[in-house]
Amino acid sequence: MDGNISGEESDSIDWNTDDELETQNLPPSSSSTLIIPGGEASIASGEASSSTGRPSNSKLINHFIGMGFSEKMVVKAIEQDGEGNTDSILEYLLTYSALENCPQELENSPQAEPQVVSDNCSSDYDESFLDDFSDTDSCHENQENINSLSDKEKKLLFLADMGYTVEEASIAMDRCGPDSSVVELTDFISAAQISKAADADLGELSDEEKPRPKHLYKDYNKQKKRKFLDYRLWERKKQRGYEKKLRNEDDEPIRLPNPMVGFGVPAEPCPIFHRTLPEAAVGPPYFYYENVALAPKGVWSTISRFLYDVEPEFVDSKYFCATARKRGYIHNLPILNRFPLLPLPPLTIYEALPLTRKWWPSWDTRTKLNCIQTCVGSAKLTDRIRKALEEWDGVPPMSVQKYVLDECRKWNLVWVGRNKVAPLEPDEVEMLLGFPKNHTRGGGISRTDRYKSLGNSFQVDTVAYHFSVLKDMFPGGITLLSLFSGIGGAEIALHRLGIPLKNVVAVEISETNRNILRSWWEQTNQRGTLVDIADVQQLNGDRLEQLIHTFGGFDLIVGGSPCNNLAGSNRVSRDGLEGKESALFYDYFRILDLVKCIMGRNQ
Repeated sequence: MDGNISGEESDSIDWNTDDELETQNLPPSSSSTLIIPGGEASIASGEASSSTGRPSNSKLINHFIGMGFSEKMVVKAIEQDGEGNTDSILEYLLTYSALENCPQELENSPQAEPQVVSDNCSSDYDESFLDDFSDTDSCHENQENINSLSDKEKKLLFLADMGYTVEEASIAMDRCGPDSSVVELTDFISAAQISKAADADLGELSDEEKPRPKHLYKDYNKQKKRKFLDYRLWERKKQRGYEKKLRNEDDEPIRLPNPMVGFGVPAEPCPIFHRTLPEAAVGPPYFYYENVALAPKGVWSTISRFLYDVEPEFVDSKYFCATARKRGYIHNLPILNRFPLLPLPPLTIYEALPLTRKWWPSWDTRTKLNCIQTCVGSAKLTDRIRKALEEWDGVPPMSVQKYVLDECRKWNLVWVGRNKVAPLEPDEVEMLLGFPKNHTRGGGISRTDRYKSLGNSFQVDTVAYHFSVLKDMFPGGITLLSLFSGIGGAEIALHRLGIPLKNVVAVEISETNRNILRSWWEQTNQRGTLVDIADVQQLNGDRLEQLIHTFGGFDLIVGGSPCNNLAGSNRVSRDGLEGKESALFYDYFRILDLVKCIMGRNQ
């Protein structure tokens, strides 16, 4: 992940006892559904008694009455769709309310555009069905109107009622599929905003962050919208509770291949791989996304689903350098005829750091360093290790060896003297990760910032091996959109491969990292154009249209969104793609999809 540290699928689990329902503070219902991204987990209890004279689904009726709907309306909704799917019942209730309360404003609302832009920028869908609703006080007539609509039309109307445009809703349905629930569709349209709403009170959202209708509705249904948003927030909190429980009970990462060589690495015998990309993933433009391999369960499945169902390629950079770096890559690049950067980098600690060999004890059997982090071991730690070793004249006992080796592996400590270990220096980290010497030095950049920037970067040799297939494809140069560009790992990989950088749009929030990339650009006498942008959320459709018009499109879109909420070392807020920083993955997908759409339309 080459950027400043800035929907997870959950398995279906049945909760079968009232105690468990109470523990999770779920609303009482005879059969309710907890909606979670990528799936639904049924929560069932026994049939409710009929002591009040209501049918056995009275708890379900009470649940929706408590949300502000009339009993008559709830009963009709359950009769319409059955009591087994609360998501669908809620859709019907909100739609009924919109039709009952605001038919006149529906008629008077501006006409929607007849053609909707889909993911491939064209659609034959006609929104004229909205004109079919007439002013009536009869619930029976409202129900007949709804019954006359297709499932797609019902969902489009419902999404428009929530404040989304018909265009947004249609694109979401085309991308997610006709059988997608409304929850999945809204997650697609505004995943980043929903993720933020899950971590903060809805009242803290600014007016710009709240979804607003552009064509069909004005202010007529604020009360129902608020109830739906409150319900979504309640669901989100319950979902986070379940996810926390699942992580505590079974914090199982994705099953990673062993050895972790992806579609092949240099000097390692492996079978010849062939893959067929989904049609939606075929370039141009080419795209390349990276993040930590050991993410919470379901994260990579979600990332793959959003990135056109391309399977991730998991690679450990220990096959390219002397340090491990387990990463997942999703891309649509060719995988045949790759070649490594030359000269080949050192692959062992002794080759990379020859001066350490003099002091390296025989009982430290490491040949590779662990993954580079954003922080280093303290002077107090290295002093404790020195004192622990000095108590023994010869080889220390096994307990001391274990203590020292555990700390050395954790902090990548190397031997620099008798009984003396030290963390890696920034220039040593630069060399291990494939960056030029002194790449992060100068310009008033602190030692701490150097470690932070390097710890969040690509391993250049690994990325260059994947990019090598582009050399013959772009002999005249390449136009690159680099999201979360960090200190320029992708740019340096292409440069070292001998691929001219015609135009680069680098998006990076850290001013320190932007200055590092700008300095490298000038020192290497790049002849192309470098445009740097501070915030990925500044890249909206208009800005992308302008950049694509200026540069004629992008050949490659690279990104490694922040891994804060994915990394295994984060036990405080390891919330997956719902986390505040890691939710920026959805901005990578949003921008990639916009670029594909705009470029496809301009062809």
